[in-house]
Amino acid sequence: MQQQKRIAIIGAGPSGMAALRAFAAAELQGDTNPEIICYEKQDDWGGQWNFSWRTGTDHYGEPVHSSMYRNLWSNGPKEALEFAEYTFDDHFGRPISSYPPREVLWDYINGRAMQSGVKDRVRFAHAVRWVEYSEETEKFTLIVDNLRSKETKRETFDEVIVSTGHFAFPNVPNFTGMESFPGEVIHAHEFRGAERLEDKRVLLIGGSYSAEDIGVQAHKMGAAQVTMSYRSQPQGFAWPEGMEEVPEIVGFDGRVATFVDGQTREFDTVILCTGYLHHYPFLSRDMHIDSPNNLYPEGLYRGVVWQKNPKLYYLGAQDQWFTFNMFDAQAWYVRDLILGRAELPNATDRAAHAQAWHERFMAADTGEAQVQFQADYIRDLIEATDYPMFDLDEVVRTFLSWKADKQENILTYRDRVYPSVITGTMAARHHTAWLAEFDDSIERYLELPQPQAAV
Repeated sequence: MQQQKRIAIIGAGPSGMAALRAFAAAELQGDTNPEIICYEKQDDWGGQWNFSWRTGTDHYGEPVHSSMYRNLWSNGPKEALEFAEYTFDDHFGRPISSYPPREVLWDYINGRAMQSGVKDRVRFAHAVRWVEYSEETEKFTLIVDNLRSKETKRETFDEVIVSTGHFAFPNVPNFTGMESFPGEVIHAHEFRGAERLEDKRVLLIGGSYSAEDIGVQAHKMGAAQVTMSYRSQPQGFAWPEGMEEVPEIVGFDGRVATFVDGQTREFDTVILCTGYLHHYPFLSRDMHIDSPNNLYPEGLYRGVVWQKNPKLYYLGAQDQWFTFNMFDAQAWYVRDLILGRAELPNATDRAAHAQAWHERFMAADTGEAQVQFQADYIRDLIEATDYPMFDLDEVVRTFLSWKADKQENILTYRDRVYPSVITGTMAARHHTAWLAEFDDSIERYLELPQPQAAV
C-alpha cells in the first residue's frame, strides 16, 4: 500500500489559510488529501492581521511578526481582495463599506477558514527552526520548536509550502548622523498607533504605501507637521496643509535633517518606511528567495514553485496589488500539483515559462500596467484549476478608480464605495467619515446608523 504523503505548511497567515482552505475544498469533492500539518508561531492564525501591542519580541521571545497598528483601515477597496467562493455578503449578511478596518478584515478571513473546519490542522505556537532536504530520500526534515512545552521535534515531509509572507523583516538603512538624533526612531514594522504623534514634527523616510498611510494617520491624529522624504519620485498627492514631500535625506545633525536639495527641517520623531526584505531563517540559501520585493520574484515557476526543487512552494511571495484572492489562486494551483491534478513541466520548460513572464513584468513600467500584469498572472493560475473565475478586468478597473480617488483627495478616498465584482452588491457608506472616525473596533464599525428623531 502506498504511504500517505505528508505536507508541511509553514505559516498560518492569509496564504497558509488559503492553502488549508484549498485542500478542504478538494476533500469536499471526494479527493483523498495527504496528511497536512501547518506550523504557526503565533497563538492564532491571521498573520499580519493579528494586531499586537508588542514590538521586537513576543511573549515567547520570538520576533514579532505583525506590522499592524491601531486605526489601520484597508488602504485598498475590499472589492479588489474578495474571495471568489466566500464573499463579504456571505460573511456579514449585508453590505459593508469598501474600506473596513483591520479587525473587520480579520473577521472575514477567519470566518471563511472556520467554516472550512481546518483549524485542527494548525499547530499553534510552533516555530520552524530549520528545513533540510535529502537528495537520497527526496524528503524534507523540519526541526520544530513547540514554544509552549519547549520541546524540539524532527518531522519528515514529502513537500513543503512556505507561506510566512515577506512583510515582517524590516529593511533598516543607515543615515549619516542618525546617532545624534535625540528623538524616537522606529521602523514602520514597530509603529503601533499615531495618537502619540499629536503635536509632533514627524519625518517619514520612504515614498510608498507605509509612508502614505502612516502620514495621513499622523495628520488625522494631530501631528504638528508630517514630512515624507522620497528617494526616486514623490507620491504626488494633493497633500493637506501640514503634510509635504521632500527629496531624499542626506543626514542628521541632532534634530535637524538635511535633504539633497539643501532644505533643512527639525523633527521630533523619525519613522523608517523603508520596506521589507525576503527573510526565511529556516531555509538554506539554495531554497531561499533572493529577490527584491517585486511582482515576479526570480527562481519561482508560476510565482509559486521553487525552480531548484519543485517539491518546495511559496505562497504570497510577490509584491501585491491583489492579496487574498491571489493567495487563493496560488493555493489552488499548488494543491493541484500536490494532488496530481496538474502536471508540472520539466525544468527547461519551467525556466522558459518563468523567463517569459519575467520579461512581461519588466515591461510593465506604470502602475496601471503592473495591476494588469498581476491580474493576468492570477488569470493564468485560475485557468489551470477549478477555482471560480471572476472578472479580473473589473477588479483592475476598481484599482484604477481607487488610484484616481486618492489623487482627488488623499483624506477622503476611504469614504468612496464600489460594487462587489462577485455579487454585484454595492458597498454601503460607513456611518462616519473616515477622517472623523476614531474607533476602529468591529462593534463600532458594524453599528447601524441611528434613526433621526422627528422634529
